[in-house]
Amino acid sequence: MRTEGARVNIGEIAQRAGVSRSTVSYALTGKRPVSPETKQRIQAVIDELGYRPNAAARALKEGRTRTIGLVIPPASRRLTDMQLGFVASVVDAAARADLDVLLSPSGGEHDRSFERVVTGRRVDGVILMEIRLEDERVARLRHSGLPFVGIGRTGHPEEMSWVDIDYERLIAKCVHHLADLGHRHIALVNRNAELIAAGYGPGHRAQAGFARAVAERGLHGIPVCCGDDALAGQVCVERLLAERPELTAIATINEAAVAGMYRALTDAGLTVPADFSVAGVAAGHWAENLHPPLTAADVPADEMGARAVELLIQRVADPATPHRNLLVAPPISLRGTTGPVRPRA
Repeated sequence: MRTEGARVNIGEIAQRAGVSRSTVSYALTGKRPVSPETKQRIQAVIDELGYRPNAAARALKEGRTRTIGLVIPPASRRLTDMQLGFVASVVDAAARADLDVLLSPSGGEHDRSFERVVTGRRVDGVILMEIRLEDERVARLRHSGLPFVGIGRTGHPEEMSWVDIDYERLIAKCVHHLADLGHRHIALVNRNAELIAAGYGPGHRAQAGFARAVAERGLHGIPVCCGDDALAGQVCVERLLAERPELTAIATINEAAVAGMYRALTDAGLTVPADFSVAGVAAGHWAENLHPPLTAADVPADEMGARAVELLIQRVADPATPHRNLLVAPPISLRGTTGPVRPRA
């Protein structure tokens, strides 16, 4: 038998008993008949491992669908590595709780898919990604009574349970790091203009953190929007360098555009970090694999996705549970893209 507090999941019980995960679930819940011999074999493994189902998780597994919905950005828009990390972590955490995940895009022509998730009784709860400060999807879910949790939050954080990245604090930390290296002219390369105009929460919070840090350090700050792809990043930085030749550093939350930013700096004859510095908020493994590796606050997508699933399980088990939140502000990992400012010739 395992020691107190050891983590055991249904998948491990199924593997040891030589049965499927669903058979273990049926043996635990009684939703479908299981032969006495199989039930006895499963029970022997349970006794050996000391498995005790969490009450909230058991309540969710005994629900109508044993499926949760994950509402993602439109499929036509390529997901960033960070977004893909959230999707993968939610799917993994759900599997550990013996739950299925229904992926549903939202936005524009995909709104019908989101409405089917809300009204079709296909899921026991929803995890919502890419949340705006004023988000109609949040209002719709609140009105429907369907339990939900956000990866991200609205401008009214008390109205829901959520996990989120502290973009305001992290971009401010990037600016302070660059200022400590002597940089006085710094640009914020934000997400695309359409998202920002629509009230995209991370973009607005990054802008607020940038403005605050620039004012605190007496810097020259240039906030710009940029499309979410490498070509847009290249064009954006080419324009910045042409219009602001005094610029020596960039802070960014636009992960998808960074490769293009690098290209524009190289084409301009600038070496990173000797001539120009870049820092941002990004997925850690992705930042490490860039050339040079990006100095960044590494987003713990695995932890955040798992926490979102945990919060949703709690809300499905007891919708009256008070809202709970997790705001993440990881330290900046110093890599190969930030260095002391060097005067331009």
